[in-house]
Amino acid sequence: MKAAVWQLAHGRSLGLGERAVVMGVLNVTPDSFSDGGRFVDFDRALAQAERMATEGAAIIDVGGESTRPGADPVPADEEQARVLPVIAALASKGGVLISVDTYRAETARLAVAAGAHIVNDVWGLQRDVGLARVAAGTGAGLVVMHTGRDRRKLPDVIDDQVAFLSESLRLAREAGVADDQIVLDPGFGFAKDAEENLALMARFEDLARLGRPFLVGTSRKRFVGHVTGRDPDHRAAGTAATSVILRLKGAALFRVHDVAINIDALAFADAMLARGGEE
Repeated sequence: MKAAVWQLAHGRSLGLGERAVVMGVLNVTPDSFSDGGRFVDFDRALAQAERMATEGAAIIDVGGESTRPGADPVPADEEQARVLPVIAALASKGGVLISVDTYRAETARLAVAAGAHIVNDVWGLQRDVGLARVAAGTGAGLVVMHTGRDRRKLPDVIDDQVAFLSESLRLAREAGVADDQIVLDPGFGFAKDAEENLALMARFEDLARLGRPFLVGTSRKRFVGHVTGRDPDHRAAGTAATSVILRLKGAALFRVHDVAINIDALAFADAMLARGGEE
């Protein structure tokens, strides 16, 4: 697994490759599919962020609009009212890296100004390309995610990944984003059925041709429930299993709700990778 340094806003950076990195999910929303409403309250959101950081999350990903299928869009000002106070409070404490989960350029700009280091775009810059200009201008790390929503997908899951993410990379580079600011995400669960998600996991190594580190987000997703038969609140073990599989196949970062179990599972994956060349 090739080592890389991910360049982030505010002079920060993060080493990738040698050890798995965990990003904790903090949804300050009333309607997210798994934890909607649990962390809308400001104090509860900060307490959850602190808990995830204590458990080993290097990054806290703060989102103010649910991305579950069928969720109602949230006006930009409401999204900003949810995420900006939490980001500012986390930034004032220092230490943990902060990501904002948004596809809006203005929300991204305000979030970085409030202290966020990373912008996580579930539309891969193909809904608001201005977000790429925000990353270029601020030096923020950029997560560019694949989605199958609102478009016709290619029949082969890897071909579709390569086509979509290559276009996203083109948009980022044209906006002036440096390659060492960019991490890719295959978008598990985003307009993909269970079989497509499993095929994507099985062939994950094929995405290395895109030349950038990968973040993966399988946490509590429907396809995990398809395999385990568990409801969203009981998919932590299934998620950890996917994390191990994807780490061994080359993923660098893991976006999860349940930090501790994934930290432990990934420690074993890293131990096996470290011994890969031993007799």
